[in-house]
This record gives sequence, structure tokens and C-alpha cells, in this order.
Amino acid sequence: MESSEMLFETNRGVAYLTVNRPEQRNAMTWAMYQRLVETCEQVDRDDAIKVLVIRGSGERAFISGTDIGQFPAFRGNPQAGIEYEERIDRVVGRLEAVAKPTLASIRGFCIGGGLGIAMACDLRIASEDARFGVPTIRLGNCLSMHNYTRLVTLIGPARAKEMIYTARHVDAGVAHSWGLVNEVIPPDALAARTAELAESIAQAPPITLRVSKEAVRRVVDRLLPESPGHDLIALCYNSADFQEGVAAFLDKRPPRWTGR
Repeated sequence: MESSEMLFETNRGVAYLTVNRPEQRNAMTWAMYQRLVETCEQVDRDDAIKVLVIRGSGERAFISGTDIGQFPAFRGNPQAGIEYEERIDRVVGRLEAVAKPTLASIRGFCIGGGLGIAMACDLRIASEDARFGVPTIRLGNCLSMHNYTRLVTLIGPARAKEMIYTARHVDAGVAHSWGLVNEVIPPDALAARTAELAESIAQAPPITLRVSKEAVRRVVDRLLPESPGHDLIALCYNSADFQEGVAAFLDKRPPRWTGR
């Protein structure tokens, strides 16, 4: 399935998936998430593709998360939050399971679900103007256990809680010092450095790459709790505060929290 909002191309053994919705800061719709899954399937089927790069169109954002305009439909469905997080886990989990190396090339905002997609990639390269954030306290929702685990694995529990509790945007330099990104590059050099690194990895022995990726995945997988945390997800998504957070975001006003 081709989509003007998700552009796919290949060059020198590297596949590039570009999230192409710059006017909405590359916020993801359900159709775009489905296209991401289809791209992962395509990359795994094609032996000519050695590396997958994910990037955003324009200078403002890598991916700013899920389009918030889809959240009002959750009202009245007590399973909606659990179903949403499970759906996102399947999509991001499929990206994480791609047998070939994956690279996030990040410019601008990398927020919420966009950060989840970036964390599911093997490597992250960011431009100096990149900004990272977890805006759950602005909406009154939460992450899935998988995404909490990814964040804690990369930057540790204290810094993960700092990002969540404050919702502040972490700049690229801080993100690099915390281990959230592998490299920080001047904005005008990001595309060239991304291609250089991806093409270099594409020359490595495929089996060694695949085995090493799977070995690391097995180590990290042991950190996942046995419970999927549905009780925690339901507590947030079924709250009046979540509905207020979404409404306030769409109305462009401060939320009025009640703790209910």
C-alpha cells in the first residue's frame, strides 16, 4: 500500500521510510501505523535491503506521536485505552522485531509515540535541534509497560521519571549524555551522516548483525514485567482527567485536573 503520508525508497541497500505529514509535525494516524507494519514486513522479505532508516519530513519533527484528534473517540469505551496501547505495542514491537538493523534519523520534535518508535530502533542519530519528550502528564495518560521498559533501559529509572514527571523537552546534547541517542549531528549534515552510517552497516555480515540484534533483544526482554499493566493503563485512560487533557489539548487551553 502506497501512501503520500509514508514515503518509501531504497538506495545502496538501505530502505528509507519517511513520515510525511510535516504540517501536523508528522503525527501518526492509524493508517500510518499500519503502513509502518507493512514496511517492516517488506524489509524483512527483501534480501536486497540490509538496513531500515526511519525519518520525518521537514525540519520541525521526526514524529510527534499519535494524532491527538483520534483520542476523543475513546470516550465511553472502558477498553479503549488498553486496546490502544496494545495496538501501539504491536506496531512498535513489529519495528523492534525487524531482523535487520534499524536507524532513527531524528530532526526536530521526537515526542510521545514518536519517541517510542525511535526507541524501538537499534540506533538513533539526532540533529542538534532535536527535542525529546514524554508528554503524558499533559494529557493525563500513560505509557505501555513495553515503552516504560524501553525508556528505563536506555536512560535509567531516575531520568525516565524526570522526563515523565516534568514533560520537559530534552535537547539533543542532554539526550546524548543520557544515552538516549548515539550521535548528535549539525542539522545540515544529518542526512549525509545517516546515509553514511546506514550504508556502512549494510556492508557488515548479515548473520552477525541479525544474531547480535537478537541477543541484545533477549537480554532486554528479561526486564519486562510479567504483568502487561492493564490495570494501570485503564486507570489513566478511563479517568475524567484523561478526557480533560485531550479536550484541553484540542482547545489549546490549560487543563483543569481533578484527580478523578
